[in-house]
Amino acid sequence: MTFSPGDFLNMVFLQHALAAGVLVGVLCGVVGALVVVNRLLFLSGSIAHASYGGIGVALFLGISPLLGAGVFAILSAAVMGYLSLQDRERTDVAIGVIWAAGMAVGIIFSTLAPGYKGGLMSYLFGSILTVPGDDIVWMGILLLLVLGVVVLFYKELLAFSFDRDHAQVAGVPVGFFYHLILAMVSLVVVMSIRVVGLILVIALLSIPPAIAERFSFRLPVVMVIAAALGVLFTVGGLVFSLLLNLHAGATIVLFSTLGYCLSLLLPRRSG
Repeated sequence: MTFSPGDFLNMVFLQHALAAGVLVGVLCGVVGALVVVNRLLFLSGSIAHASYGGIGVALFLGISPLLGAGVFAILSAAVMGYLSLQDRERTDVAIGVIWAAGMAVGIIFSTLAPGYKGGLMSYLFGSILTVPGDDIVWMGILLLLVLGVVVLFYKELLAFSFDRDHAQVAGVPVGFFYHLILAMVSLVVVMSIRVVGLILVIALLSIPPAIAERFSFRLPVVMVIAAALGVLFTVGGLVFSLLLNLHAGATIVLFSTLGYCLSLLLPRRSG
């Protein structure tokens, strides 16, 4: 099937895909900036993969897979956050165990689930062209919530991100903000499932902020640049996938990877 730019004005499913790409691009850019600055990428990847257990259980119980993924993502984030604060030396072990256990639970329960499971792969690798209107609304609500949290707690998040020990001495509840960031990561992961899937969402959480961090020390600037790049990569990848008849989620990630490689050719921030 051949697509043209005018199709985005005439086809509802393409409008939904475009809206989802923009919203997820901004969400991953803003929250991803906190992930990259705080070096929480591996932990975020574990949350994403552990949430697959929720998808499997949800399919087995006959409820919404996104609801199951959300519950598992929040629970795994809470457990990993608690364990990493209690024993930083063994954090990697806890993350690896929860990562593997979540995937195993998902595979087992999805296998036991009755009925046709042909759409299961879309949760792993995304299916942006099938995003329903209700998901667009929830993405918009989550974006407003995330932006509200960032604005309301900007000083605390800034202190936590760049000097956690000083922030604690100054009275900032570092444990609360650590769990708050992980909670936002969990929700963004769930909302990004439709766009790039659980396997590839870590790319959108890491690549745009990683590029932005090369050119600025300031957290708000990193967030803005990362959000803009997130939109560019998701929309650009979507358009290329339609023109070349490729998988949208994978194309978005490759488009992002190409952007990161090109950024390496530019001069890095100084000082």
